[in-house]
Amino acid sequence: MTDLTDFRITKRWPPRNPEAIQLYSLPTPNGVKASIMLEETGLPYDTHTVSFERDDQHTPEFLSLNPNNKIPAIIDPNGPDGQPLPLFESGAILIYLAEKTGRFLPQEPARRYEVLQWLMFQMGGVGPMFGQMGFFVKFGGKDVADPIPRERYIGESRRLMRVLDNQLEGRDWVCGDYSIADIAIAPWLRTVLVSYEAGDLVGWSDFRNLPAYLDRFLARDAVQRGLVQPPRA
Repeated sequence: MTDLTDFRITKRWPPRNPEAIQLYSLPTPNGVKASIMLEETGLPYDTHTVSFERDDQHTPEFLSLNPNNKIPAIIDPNGPDGQPLPLFESGAILIYLAEKTGRFLPQEPARRYEVLQWLMFQMGGVGPMFGQMGFFVKFGGKDVADPIPRERYIGESRRLMRVLDNQLEGRDWVCGDYSIADIAIAPWLRTVLVSYEAGDLVGWSDFRNLPAYLDRFLARDAVQRGLVQPPRA
């Protein structure tokens, strides 16, 4: 049996199945990237809820796994060379799980880098810009009197959606076949509509391809399972 006791985080969140991938997360748009990927690949995993309400992400145990205090993070007890692998950053986790299973990331170099560029598009653009928009239209920033930041992030989010909408013309998925790029991007589109309630602000109904794309994504059984993992405390 794999021994994970050397990882300090297991003192606070003991593994139920030490042979399974340990997922420390919450069902946020970044968090569900990992849980959806785990569901899609069928890898066994053990969920641990990192509660923002309890400030779990700032505890010494969680920081021992991710010093940047962000979810998701994982420990794979059967990592490279059979040794446990701790890993944080949702994009890195997606790439690792894709390479571990040989799924959702093409082997052919040109197609592989096409997927990786759209994954980076999400990591560097969609996530940060959509997140800032959410802050200014739904959360603490909505009470800021200066309209400039709010309008900036709404406009940039709309622009990024237009880029995606154009990329999806004539194809079901961002890179043709379903990939980790879709697993990274689509949860953020859902968040704009559901959590931020900002569909009208970004002109969601004006896009030709995004609504059907998000519907296809949400129709996947693995996506539906992954969206609710781990359960909120």
